[in-house]
Amino acid sequence: MFDGHWSPADFYKNADHETMLNGQYWNYSKNKSFKVGQINLGFIKIDDDLWLLFHVGKVTKDLDILNGMGYEFESLPEYEKYCGRLIIRYKNKSQNMVRRAESVIDDCLIEQILPDKFDNDLFPGYENIDLSWSDLARVISKEAWKAALANQKGVYLITDTSNGKMYVGSAYGENMILGRWNSYVISCHGGNIELKNLDPSHIKENFRYSVLDIFKSTADDKVILSREAWWKTILKTREFGYNSN
Repeated sequence: MFDGHWSPADFYKNADHETMLNGQYWNYSKNKSFKVGQINLGFIKIDDDLWLLFHVGKVTKDLDILNGMGYEFESLPEYEKYCGRLIIRYKNKSQNMVRRAESVIDDCLIEQILPDKFDNDLFPGYENIDLSWSDLARVISKEAWKAALANQKGVYLITDTSNGKMYVGSAYGENMILGRWNSYVISCHGGNIELKNLDPSHIKENFRYSVLDIFKSTADDKVILSREAWWKTILKTREFGYNSN
């Protein structure tokens, strides 16, 4: 938690790091957290048991303050390249937020080192995709999303949040879901007849994208088309949505 925000990952993405560092070097009301000369590694929780390194610093002065930021520090530039990129897996079993490394390090595993600094765009799994148009435009170039979407055929859903209308589409051509969704980023309508009639600004403000079914790249295209037709029937997107066929 930082400054009353209970989603540290979102706070890291959107806020200045000064507040986070104030929290990192905070003393509670009864006990001091650190000693001069200690190295301090700051992590924030970004998912179940996944923690992102955001700071490595050295305590340089004890300000003798309780219930407040208690130390002066210097960031260690040799570790800066890992901040915002190193993700560890650790199951926290304590409410104590300050831990000595020797007590936990054997339980910490390096999950991955991101190619770019974390921006809260980790791929959540196909069943958890729920993207606005702006979200889609942002994540479509992320390596984790590209790898996931380019290797699965599928049936997807577009929902217009302004009126509840839906569009069911299928993806089985080149680059599969990635290729299909990238066309929505480029043109907004993706070549779909009914969506062409909408103003691009309306699409950007109101459309959300999710996945109904996924299939391996080796699946027969006829299976995907059959499922697409089934979802159109179930969701009545021909009668009440944006599907014209």
